[in-house]
This record gives sequence, C-alpha cells and structure tokens, in this order.
Amino acid sequence: MGLARLAALHGVATTFEPSEGVTVAVPDATVVAVLAALGIDASTPQAVRAALDRADRAAKGRLLPPTVVVWQESRGPRLPAALGGLPAGTVLRVTTEEGREARLVPPGARAAAQGSAPAARRAPHGAPDEGAGTGAGWAALPHGVHRLSAEAPDGRTAAATLVVAPGEVPRPEGRSYGFLVQLYSLLSARSWGMGDLGDLAELATWSGRALGASFVQVNPLHAAVPGAPADPSPYRPSSRRFPDPVHLRVEDVPEYARADPAQRARLEELREKGTELRESVLSKGALIDRDAVWELKREALEILHTVPLGPGRRAAYCDFLAEQGRALEDHATWCALAEVHGPEWHTWPAALRDPRSPETARARSELMDRVDFHCRLVWLTDAQLAAAGRAAREAGMGVGIVHDLAVGVHPGGADTWAQQDVFAAGMSVGAPPDAFNARGQDWGLPPWRPDALAASGFAPYRGLLRGILRNAGALRIDHVMGLFRLWWVPQGAPPTEGTYVRYDAEAMLAVLVLEAHRAGAVVVGEDLGTVEPGVREALADRGVLGTSVLWFERDWAGDARPLPPERWREGCVATATTHDLPSTAARLGGGHVELRHRLGLLTRGLEEERTEDAADVQEWLGLLESLGLLPEGAGDEEGGIRAVYRFLLRTPARMVGVWLPDAVGDLRPQNLPGTWDEYPNWRLPVADGEGRPMSLEDLAASPRLHRLMTVFAPAGTGRGTRPAGAGTGFDARTALPGTGSGSRTAPPGARP
Repeated sequence: MGLARLAALHGVATTFEPSEGVTVAVPDATVVAVLAALGIDASTPQAVRAALDRADRAAKGRLLPPTVVVWQESRGPRLPAALGGLPAGTVLRVTTEEGREARLVPPGARAAAQGSAPAARRAPHGAPDEGAGTGAGWAALPHGVHRLSAEAPDGRTAAATLVVAPGEVPRPEGRSYGFLVQLYSLLSARSWGMGDLGDLAELATWSGRALGASFVQVNPLHAAVPGAPADPSPYRPSSRRFPDPVHLRVEDVPEYARADPAQRARLEELREKGTELRESVLSKGALIDRDAVWELKREALEILHTVPLGPGRRAAYCDFLAEQGRALEDHATWCALAEVHGPEWHTWPAALRDPRSPETARARSELMDRVDFHCRLVWLTDAQLAAAGRAAREAGMGVGIVHDLAVGVHPGGADTWAQQDVFAAGMSVGAPPDAFNARGQDWGLPPWRPDALAASGFAPYRGLLRGILRNAGALRIDHVMGLFRLWWVPQGAPPTEGTYVRYDAEAMLAVLVLEAHRAGAVVVGEDLGTVEPGVREALADRGVLGTSVLWFERDWAGDARPLPPERWREGCVATATTHDLPSTAARLGGGHVELRHRLGLLTRGLEEERTEDAADVQEWLGLLESLGLLPEGAGDEEGGIRAVYRFLLRTPARMVGVWLPDAVGDLRPQNLPGTWDEYPNWRLPVADGEGRPMSLEDLAASPRLHRLMTVFAPAGTGRGTRPAGAGTGFDARTALPGTGSGSRTAPPGARP
C-alpha cells in the first residue's frame, strides 16, 4: 500500500490496461526501479516510509508547484487551482522575461482548476471562467516564460516558473494538401548520394508553384550519432536540438565560391565522387549509403572551414553563436570529443563524461578548432533550413515545411551527455503489451525525468522546441501521447515489465503552444495506436491536429466498419500511409503480406494473412465504389490509389498528406518495423512500381504523378490551385464535423 501511494505521488503507475476491461499489475521491482531513476529510494519498507514522510512534509510546506501555467484565452486568463489554494494575504510578484516586475492578486479559492489528468479540458465557451475577475494584472501578463514568487503571511516564500501561453497553437488557413517524404530518399541531379536541403527547397518550389501544394512534410533532420556504420534511423538521433550537416548541399555554402584554385580542384573531385554515389543509387541499384555521403561532405566542409568568412558572414556567425549559447557549445564539444574517444560517451575517460568538469573544459580548449568546425556546421545547416522554408513560402505554400520531432534520442549521444540531469538513467522508452503486440516494445531511447523538467522550468524542452521551430512552417510530434505519459522499461527488463510515468501535461502543452505561437507554426501530433482517453480531446482543445491513416479509421466503438468520410475528425492530417506502413500500391495488391512472409515476420499462416488482408482491402474498396470514388473500376491499381486520395479529400480533414512514393506506385516501405539487417530500412530511394529509382526531376515529369494530382486540381488545369476537396463531393459549407474514430486505432508498428 505504501509503495503504491509513493508511486502515485511521483506519477508512476502501478497498473495498466493492455486492452479494454483488462487491468494488469506492474511488478513491484519495476516500480522500485523507476522510482530509483527519479531519485526516490523505495528498496525497503523503511525506505518507502521515509520517502512518504519527506513527500508529506514537502507538500505541507509547499506554496507553489515548480511550474505554474496561465492560459491567456479569448475570454480572459485561465488560472490554475494551485494559486487558489494560497493562504489569505499571500503576496505574488512576477518578473517577466524582459525584466519588468508586477505585483498580482492571488485568485480566489474558486479559481478554475485545470487538473493534471490528461482528460482535463477547457470549460466550454459560454461557461463561467472561475479564474476571471481577479484583477486586470493577470490579463495583462505577456506571453512568455516568467518568474513567479510568493510570500505568505507566515514568512514562507517560494518561487516558480510561470508559463503564460495563448489559448491554442496557430491553425492552418482553410484546407490544404501536400507531400510527405523521407528527405534522404529524394535524390536530384545535384545530390551527393542522398536527398539534401537543396532538394527540399526544389521540391517545395516545384510542388507549391506547379501543383498548388501547401506543405512538404519530412522525416526528422536531427543530428545523427557519428561513426560507421551509422544508425540510419532518423528517429534515434544523437541530438534533437540541432540538425544534421549531412543534409547540407555543399555547393550552396557561400565559401564554396571563394575557395582558392587548389581547394576548388579537390572540391570538384569530391563532387564527382558524390555524383558517382548518386548514380549508383539511381542507376545501379545501390542502397543509399549515408556513411559514404558523409565521408565526402565532411572533407569538403573541412576545406570550406579553412576559407575565411567575410566581415558580414563573420558577424552573422558570431550572432548565431551568441544566440545558441552553451547548448551549441556543448553539442559541438561532444562532437569533437566523439572524434577522439568514440560516439558512446559512457565509455570515455571518467572526467570527460561530465560536461562541466575541469578536464572537459581543458579538452574543449585543446580541441577548439574542431569545436568551432562543428558549431559552423550547425550554422550552415540552419541557414539552408531557413532557405528551404523561404522557398516554400515564396512558392505560395500556406503551411510550408513540416519538420518532424522524434520521440527521443540515442542513449550515448550529445543530448544525454549535455543534459544528464534531466534524463532517467537506466530507463528506456517503449510501448506496453497490447492486443496487437503481446511482447510490448523497447525503443532504446532514454526518457526525460518529469521532476527534473519541472524543476528546470522545462528549459531543455523549451530550447528543443525553439530550435526546431525556428525554420518550420509546422511541426509533427512523433508519439505526441508522450506529452502526457511514457512507458518506461528498466534496463535489462522485458518491455512487458515496464510501467507508465506521467508528465505535467498542462505545462508541456503550454510550452508547446507558446513556442508554436511565437514561431507562427501549425502543430501536428502523431496519435496513432492506443491513446489514453481524453488525450485527443486535450490536444484538440489547444489546436493540435491529430493524424488519421485511412486503413485504421474504423468504427472501433461499433461494428468496426470503415469510417465514412463525414465521420472523420476535422482537426487532423489525413493520410493513406506513413513511413512505417506499406505503400498504398502494396496495400491494395497485398504485396506487403508477401514481403513480411519472405522475411519470416508473419505470426500466422500465409493464407490466413492473405485472406484477412484481402478482406480488409475489399471492404475499403467497396466503400470507395459506393461513394462513386472509383470510376476506374476494381482491379485498377493506379485508379485505386486515386480513389483513396479522393476519399481523403471527401473527409473534413484540415490537411491531406500525399505519400510521395504513392504518386509513382512505389511498392516498398521505407521502414519495416521488426527488422534490422533483414530489410534496408531508411536506405531506399523513391522508386516506381517496378522498383526503378526516380530522381526529383523524374518525379516532376512523371505522367503517373500528374494523373494522381489531378484529383487535387481544378478541372481543365494542371495545377492544384483550388482548395482541397473541390470537385470531390466535399462542400465546406455543409460538411459535418468529424467525430473521430474512438479511442483506439491500429498501431503504426514498432518504433525504430
């Protein structure tokens, strides 16, 4: 009983529900291990009692929680319950980000409670706001992260981080459509063996101007762990805060044009080798070799690092260094040390494992040229990310580039080294066992400690969001449910013996809304899989769009039939597939079942899998035909793909995403969960239905792609310039709001 109470005080679950109506107890050993990772000793009954006593004393003396959230909503400020429970006569003072100070009146005891449960939602419009009427001071607070102090009449004092956020994130204007693509897979005539930021800008320019697309969504572009062979997964990076320079287009670096003749000669040799890599992928069946690409680009960038910056460039670089501060210095220091001691910092000399040790400071000084090199790479990559964003806006894209935020980082990477105090040692993020995967999942990503995040005023989270949003028109958040809770798996334990750990969702959402508002960016949450009741509603209340994949949208609360378009939710990006799922061509033809059979991944007999898959597809095709969306008739694979996207346009979804490989009939998934060496995950170029790789230039000229895009285009034109849904039976004036598809959708597959 004492252990359960202690766990509850720290947001650690002692039970979970793998399926509706089924409750499973978490092993005590798991609870003890997770509490230990949070700095709480629960190893013995005596330790549990002592920890409970400390928690009770702390609660009695606490005036303020570590972080306080105020929502500046259209009907007035909404204040947390914590402020309503302050002793009468308590004085509150706020110091804003700009250094201005103000004295505020605490709200009354009837302040509107926000609650910490994930189902907590705003009061409906028109309902009385119990936090209002407490003085104009709260309403006048500017958006931002401020400092709140309290002084009670009995002499107790407290300080907290005060997050003042707008009521919701920016929303996309009207309805729109765009492409979803893994950037590395998109090679052009100028790529050095994999897609780069120049290709991203070119894709945005072409699709925005020629097709009327409103956005391009890409995979995470986070900095990868160095070393050969590098982990090709973009969802297991060294750092989420900083981008990976492997995406740079070397020729677009301004210093390229200023290299001296000898340097230019070597740069041309490297460019030719990059051309050979590109041709091996596009013409000779080779896989994308990230390590080979980086070997060439690193040498070229090292040459350019010796080219002096002009006065203006030098000033801009210095400004960037000052803006990024210690976070960038830490990242670059880790990169420099990894070149000497290897990419796993836990194996470094003991003194260097501490980013603040005198030995690390000395090593940084000794490696200053390499530290500066890695700082320069981040600056150059940031500039090309900004250029891609500008290209999207200049092409008329309403949303622009949609960046992707991975759910976590590599345990031996730069982020965990620089921020050891906020990561839970000995823990990994994963997924619990459920009806679709009885073994659960371990993704090998260390989680953030919720207590350390709160104590820091969510500074690491704020810095992360600010960094990735600086060049984003929108942000996709992988496994957005992680803002509320994550499944922690103790090191050495199977995923079935993990447990949920809860985060301060109110604060996590407030920081997200604040930073997205400052950046003017739309936010999309990947909310596939089993979702805790109330999470989708809480996200929707703050304007965060969800993700709806056609094959998973069924009436799970009823007869499990395909969900008709008018019942889809409006607040989502509607897609036919994702990087973890079969392409639409493979789904319609059953090729994905054959692939999984060849690799030994089926858990049932081949014929049973084929029969079930064919029935699933036929049920959807039957709905498409009944709606008049399949004029090509059954058996036409290309027509079936067009019908799928006609259906997506018939829904009220705010954004419709076209998986770029679908446009040319690609049969291969980019990632096949559950495989490692058995399948070339994250290393395939976009290809046609015969498996022939296609360059960006081939895609732009593809008749098949243009036939698909006529689904989005006005009659008689080659451009998708009218609102998504025009001519597809969708009428924005009469469409019913989507009601969602229940609290459960089939999972997208194992995480990388």
